[in-house]
Amino acid sequence: MRIDYKLNDKFDLGIFIPAFVLFCIGLAAIYSSTLNNPHAAGNFQKQVIWGIGAFILFFVIYSLPTNTFKTLAIPTYLFSILMLLVVLVIGKRISGQKSWLGLEGLGFQPSELAKLGTVLALAYFLSRKNTNIESFKDIIISLTIGLFPVLLIMLEPDLGTSFIFFGLILVMIFWKGISLFGLFVVLSPAIVAVSSLFDMYYFIGTLVLVLITLILFKKDILFSGSLFALNVGAGFFTTYLFRALSLHQQTRIRSFINPGADPLGAGYNAIQAKVAIGSGGFLGKGFLAGSQTQLQFIPEQWTDFIYCVIGEEFGFIGTIIVLTLFLYLFMRILKLASSAKDEFLSLTLIGILAIYFVHFLINVGMVVGIMPVIGLPLPFVSYGGSSLFADVLMLGIAANIYRTRKNYT
Repeated sequence: MRIDYKLNDKFDLGIFIPAFVLFCIGLAAIYSSTLNNPHAAGNFQKQVIWGIGAFILFFVIYSLPTNTFKTLAIPTYLFSILMLLVVLVIGKRISGQKSWLGLEGLGFQPSELAKLGTVLALAYFLSRKNTNIESFKDIIISLTIGLFPVLLIMLEPDLGTSFIFFGLILVMIFWKGISLFGLFVVLSPAIVAVSSLFDMYYFIGTLVLVLITLILFKKDILFSGSLFALNVGAGFFTTYLFRALSLHQQTRIRSFINPGADPLGAGYNAIQAKVAIGSGGFLGKGFLAGSQTQLQFIPEQWTDFIYCVIGEEFGFIGTIIVLTLFLYLFMRILKLASSAKDEFLSLTLIGILAIYFVHFLINVGMVVGIMPVIGLPLPFVSYGGSSLFADVLMLGIAANIYRTRKNYT
């Protein structure tokens, strides 16, 4: 029997190959960074096993009927919320965070499932025929769906993962078609909240800009006043929340503002990471030849700081290859999301893209010193079973939607 279609008509190699190559690059970096560390013995072998299991899961997800994702959207979200509640009660505390569930030597982070659950639930709500993203009520419902998991994650506390949710919420409601003013309503409290962490002058200055913007939009005075009060409340609440964080979390945020203030403490990793990348030069020092990596200047470099292993040992060329693979993957998912006529699938794809992109942006940014050190892995590359399974599962959903794209476009 003659096969009348090409492989690429049903299976997007442009999505699969970049992710798989990134995984292989990650394996090389994990092997190098753990080679001389007795505390990390076996991590490379574990990542290989997790990778095999994850890519088996990829093909399982790829083969499912595409409408399964919409059917499971709300159950997945509710189950992820349940797991976040469970981890607060019986979770295992690691590095000051109660974010892991342990089972016979295996660890699982419910927050990884919560990212996907939130994307599916938000896509489900936003794609309903009677949802109006310009309606204040629907904006509030959308924010509630997205921010409820954040509240539970902040109680762990896991500040880094919370940033992912903010990013996916913003991107998904923008993709839905929210107006400039609607985007301002959503974004302004977040900007004010961040400014409050820096200095009182930054906080007041941001509020003045918010007030001027509200005047320029010429909205109803009662609504504008309520929104301004919300922004003020966001700033004070963030300050309160910052003080409620553990000392470890507070120090990490302060070290972002000025890493040099504590070069042997919270700012140490950020400083050493820049040294490692800078010392790699154009071609790198060679595989297994990075001094910062082999002498273990950066603790647990195989996780959040794995990008500087690549920079030191494979140089500028290695880092550019990684960046190119990510950008190509992002463009493929964006193209698929743009062509999908089924709104739920399009929103799901853009939510998955947002998760990948925010992880990528923050991880690479904190390694080169332009983002806070908040402990986020690099998708497909960093060591860790929970994050790898979540990344590959979402990749499987994207590949599945590509397989049936002609049915929904």
